[in-house]
Amino acid sequence: MLFMVCIKIFVMPSFIITGGPGSGKSTLLNALEASGFQTIPEVSRELIRAEVGAGGMCLPWIDLPCFARKCLEKMQADFLAISTTEPVFFDRGLPDIIAYLNVGKITVDPTLLEVCSTHRYNTNVFIAPPWEEIYVNDDERWQTFAEACTLYKAIKVAYTTLGYRLTELPKVSAAERADFIIKQIAG
Repeated sequence: MLFMVCIKIFVMPSFIITGGPGSGKSTLLNALEASGFQTIPEVSRELIRAEVGAGGMCLPWIDLPCFARKCLEKMQADFLAISTTEPVFFDRGLPDIIAYLNVGKITVDPTLLEVCSTHRYNTNVFIAPPWEEIYVNDDERWQTFAEACTLYKAIKVAYTTLGYRLTELPKVSAAERADFIIKQIAG
């Protein structure tokens, strides 16, 4: 297993696009996918839809530790399923879970820290800043804009603490953001 992880660390160029809720990450991933890149959608939206559909209680606003465990399982599986040497873009990465738990004042399980240390993405992480003009709530995005800003700050701390280098995305169209990222990873 360690051998597999090492190969992914040094061969697979997996890039994270992160940031607070409603900062244009998913739209950007759609633009990158339209440009021919493989993308991995945000896990939490999928899990929230499934949990609400099943009438369950493992939701971030009801039981954050339970929800974090489900996110960890799915994100780890997504990470391990990638087997390409071409760039892959993830809508959020494992360190995002740490940020959400920290904001929720929930103790971070040592297992999560271990997984974050063994499942490494590209060191350069793209972070979308809070952007009130495009922020909207929906069925899976329940946070206020102020809460999204707080999460953004916690995400920055989580990634830098784990040794990632953050590149803030400009507040421009999704196509322009995609071009910005493509130029960054090509250089």
